[in-house]
This record gives sequence, C-alpha cells and structure tokens, in this order.
Amino acid sequence: MVLRNRISESYASSGWCLDELSEIVKQKNDKGCKVFPVFYGVDPSDLRKQKGKVEEAFAEHEKRYDEDKLQRHETEFIGHIIKKISAKLCETYPILHDELVGISSHLEELYAKIEIGEDDVRIIGICEMGGIDKTTLARVAYTQMSPYFEGKSFLADVREVSNTCGLVSLQKQLLSQILSEECFNFFNVHEVNAIISHRLSNKKVLVVLDDVNNLQHLKCLVGRRDWFGLGIRIIVTTRDKHLLRSY
Repeated sequence: MVLRNRISESYASSGWCLDELSEIVKQKNDKGCKVFPVFYGVDPSDLRKQKGKVEEAFAEHEKRYDEDKLQRHETEFIGHIIKKISAKLCETYPILHDELVGISSHLEELYAKIEIGEDDVRIIGICEMGGIDKTTLARVAYTQMSPYFEGKSFLADVREVSNTCGLVSLQKQLLSQILSEECFNFFNVHEVNAIISHRLSNKKVLVVLDDVNNLQHLKCLVGRRDWFGLGIRIIVTTRDKHLLRSY
C-alpha cells in the first residue's frame, strides 16, 4: 500500500491533519506502507527547522500541552530518529559483518554528531575509541553516508603519505576524488589552497582525513570552514585529541 500526504502552508495549523499524519506513520510502521510526502507551497526545511508558518502553528499547539512533556517527547523522538537512520543506512549500504562487530554503538554516536540533514559545517574527530579501530569506523561511516553528498573524498594514511609524497599529493587526491572528471596540475600548497576554496565553496561534500598527526594537514586539506559549501562533514581520525582543539 502506498500512502500520499500533501503538506501545504496551513498543514501544521490543523490538529486533524497532524492526527492524520500520525496515523499514516503508524500504518507505515505497522504494515510497511510506503509514504511519499508532497510539499505544496511550503519549504521542507521550514518543517524540519520549525520556522515560518510551521513555527507559528506549533507555537499555538504548544500552548495547549504541558511544556515539560513536550520537551521530553522531543528528546525521545530525536533519539528514535537517530536509531532509525542508523539502521536504515546499514540496510542500504551493508558492510561486512566482521567490520560491524563492536562498532554499532560508536556508529550511532557518530551519526548523532554528524546530523546529515543540518546545513551547517561540522568537523568531527575520532580519537580514543577504547580498542575500536578508528579507520574502520570512519570507513564504514563514509561508505554509508557518501550517497547523501555531492562529492566525497577519503584520504587514508595522511601522516605516512604526507611524509613520503608531500601535502600537494594529498591535496591533488582530494580534488581528484571530489571533481572526478578533471585533472589538476599544480606545484605548491598555497596554489592548491586557492583552487580548493574556489572550486568547492558551493559543494556539500564528505571528507575523511585518516591518521592526521600535524596541524598543517588540516590547514592544507580542509583549511577554513568557508572553503566548502553548507552541509559539509569532515571526519578526522587522529591519535592526538589536542590537535583538533587547536584547529
């Protein structure tokens, strides 16, 4: 069964519509119905961020309910969403079972910090994991999340590659992975910095920097937050937790 629900500008103002939406979600969960929301004359981000007409409507609804109860339900609901998204990602982009052993809870925690749907710029560090391999965790998250971004780049063994081949080779790899149809020829770090900030400033990308041990790695590969478009997520694995604090 397929259920269609049209969400218009005045949708959130109607208690009946919200009750109907609740029933649709129940049918989806209980019977596996497919649900296709149609946003008519309303920006989906208004609903997600509860702004505009949606904000006004929910403000009226909140007057009728106990505020503490609402906040408690909201916290529980957000936690439920995080678990559902994590499970769905694992179903959609399966990873070998051996790689998932012992890291599921860490993945869930990582996804909660990443929040793909938010349009801000986030840098997430993976440091001490209590015996869990940082690179494996980052690679699993990268594999599962990359389809949700316009571009992606996984730079493995940054410390070793930087020592043997130089930072320019890593910068070239970053650009080549995200802009796969192009070839780049440049000779120094500063020249590449300008290219990265110019070519990627409007792109929502996912970048993983694996085994970073020098602040210069971060400055040359991801620079400032305005180098990339909104929604970018940068995951850094490192043994030095103080490195990210100083960045």
